[in-house]
Amino acid sequence: MPTIWENLCYFCRRMIVPYRRVIGYMAKWVGIMVCVALALEVLVFNFNYFATAGYQPLNMRSHIKLYEGPDETFRITEARNTIEFKNLNKEVHNIYLDFAADQPAQNVPIKIQFTDEAHLTYFDSTEYSEGVPVVDVATNSWQSQFINLNTTGLMNNLKIEVVGDDVQYPVRLRTIILNAHHPFIFSGLRFGLTLGALLVAFMFRPKSVLYRLRIVEHPRRSKAGIIAANVVEVAIICALLFYGSNLVGVATPGYNQGDWDGQSIVNTFEVGGDNAQQYAELAKSFTEGKLYLEEEPPQWLQDMADPYDKGARDEAQKETGEPYLFDVAYYEGHYYVYFGVVPVLLFYLPFYLLTGANFPTAIGVLVAAIMFTLGCSAMLDRFARYHFKRVSLGVYLLVQIPIIFCSGVLYLVKFPTFYSLPIACAMAFSVWGLYFWMRGRESSRRCLMFALGSLCMALVAGCRPQFLLLSLLAIPLFWRTYLTKRRLFTRAGAREFACLVLPYVVVAVGIMAYNYARFGGFTDFGANYNLTMNDMTQRGWVWGRLPGAFFSYFLQPANMVGVFPFLQPASFATTYMGQTIKEVTFGGIFACLPVLWVLFFAAPIVRLRNAQRATRTISGVIVCLLVSGVAIAMVDAQMAGILQRYYADFSFMFLAAVVLLVFIVNENVADDPLPSRLVPAPDTAAPMPLGDRRTRALMTRALLALAALSVAYSLLLCFVPETGWYSDIYPWAYQDVLETFLFWT
Repeated sequence: MPTIWENLCYFCRRMIVPYRRVIGYMAKWVGIMVCVALALEVLVFNFNYFATAGYQPLNMRSHIKLYEGPDETFRITEARNTIEFKNLNKEVHNIYLDFAADQPAQNVPIKIQFTDEAHLTYFDSTEYSEGVPVVDVATNSWQSQFINLNTTGLMNNLKIEVVGDDVQYPVRLRTIILNAHHPFIFSGLRFGLTLGALLVAFMFRPKSVLYRLRIVEHPRRSKAGIIAANVVEVAIICALLFYGSNLVGVATPGYNQGDWDGQSIVNTFEVGGDNAQQYAELAKSFTEGKLYLEEEPPQWLQDMADPYDKGARDEAQKETGEPYLFDVAYYEGHYYVYFGVVPVLLFYLPFYLLTGANFPTAIGVLVAAIMFTLGCSAMLDRFARYHFKRVSLGVYLLVQIPIIFCSGVLYLVKFPTFYSLPIACAMAFSVWGLYFWMRGRESSRRCLMFALGSLCMALVAGCRPQFLLLSLLAIPLFWRTYLTKRRLFTRAGAREFACLVLPYVVVAVGIMAYNYARFGGFTDFGANYNLTMNDMTQRGWVWGRLPGAFFSYFLQPANMVGVFPFLQPASFATTYMGQTIKEVTFGGIFACLPVLWVLFFAAPIVRLRNAQRATRTISGVIVCLLVSGVAIAMVDAQMAGILQRYYADFSFMFLAAVVLLVFIVNENVADDPLPSRLVPAPDTAAPMPLGDRRTRALMTRALLALAALSVAYSLLLCFVPETGWYSDIYPWAYQDVLETFLFWT
């Protein structure tokens, strides 16, 4: 039996020695990136430490005229919320507000005014100028308590005022220091993000070897790269969900400690209120043989002539004081869940049967998001290996990363509620369905692959029915094989076609029976009986809603500001003289996702493909994707309104079309040869023929820029403060996030 040393030597001979040049090359550049990131963290991101090193601090404790408690801290109250220092006659560069750390954490809005050599009186915002902006200072974040000032010459008077209606008084203050020394801060998070950004920039530089590692010719190294990318993407998705959401519903000794039961390694708890538990409550009803929720609607709701009129409901609720469940279907005296039933069967019902507890919805969103990520990678890999022979790992990743991060799944993870779960599940089922279909076309086990693919595509109807339009891709994918070549009329072809159709039939029968048992109609999912902002039974199809929705979903530019995270909600205006259901959105996909600009060249690229191939499969797929994307967006606007999470319903279709167009262009531009130092000694590849380097470089740079801007927008969207998100529930903790990026303030 070989010793450990012999095993290590064998591993080195087989895995390290042949790739020693690659390992040495990568180690050198990783070391350089680490040094650069370290230098940035120490020298640049700690700018305030070096800038304040020569200041002469001035403690103003003795000049604070507020009530001082027995703990030697000053009390800022609603009646006495202003501190003013006069006749300073000093240069003041910053202020340190030393709040007591042992008080309730909160953000305290601070308004600062001063007089200096350019202002003899306090100045504020006017029609033509902006005064000193109000800043949020977190009582438990000492980084935010340092406020840099931009004064002119000597400061004479200084006024510090606590403003805002949501401040919890009293606020305890230890002291105020002028011209304070800013401490040195090494942020591991910031260092890691910087290092990650540098490594990504290095890997995707135009001359990177990634663009010369072909998926087909270098399968092992390309698969390793794809797996590594998936690991990073899943890690980012998990971090965004667990770090940024207050809706996870999972507690451990070190996470959500306030809801930990003190005994289990991990336990679940309910979040989001009664309305957010409707999936869990439906699972409980299933165990008792009911299709409606157990909660009894109030009698006044049952007595209403039109229970779907929100104004009338609100008046009746005020008169009786009895609440009702919002955003559920109400039909003949019972509450129903109109959202797709598949997530209940997939997550909630098994979890309830096993544990007796409610399944944490956020975990379901996370699982679906991860499956969508893996399914996208598998689907694109299948296309690249079997339909586009010249796709490099670099080009693959430049389209794979945007299709995952820009598809809307990150926003679903930002708000991992029961609203997001059916959309995320539909996205996951769709990509895996397409993958199995594509694999079945080249597999010896066609029936199995086709059945799995159709089952996934059919289950979409029980999640988010809008995604059923992706099933139209079966037409270009299978038309030529089964109709043009008449394989359908053979015994094997008929069997394969049955495997394609049968899962749809089985799922359709189940869903139609479920609908009929609840609402008396096979295709009635119950959305029209929703107790929501408007009367869905009277909503109908109104053409006047479409222009505003089309502009918001596709064309509206992002509303940008100069402060992290740079995005703000987009404004909305319409000439439609009726009710428009509209939540906060952040711009249209064609304005905010530059990678979609490739679609403007779709016609010549498709003509190029058609001129080279006798079949029109890829052209048909692209057309189906684009038509489906537009149709779903307009249907969403008519059925429900304009909401940011609905972008996930159709963004994938346009991004998938971009992938195919990029792959077509890539097929017509030759790669440069792989550098000899990066080719392992025992497996030296023959030099690839040189192509048009100028065209290759131009395409690479353009795609890199478009993908980077698109991904940056999608990631920044995850940090925009919104109602109900982390920034709203824990504003003082969000302030720490801001301080990490706004290091110069």
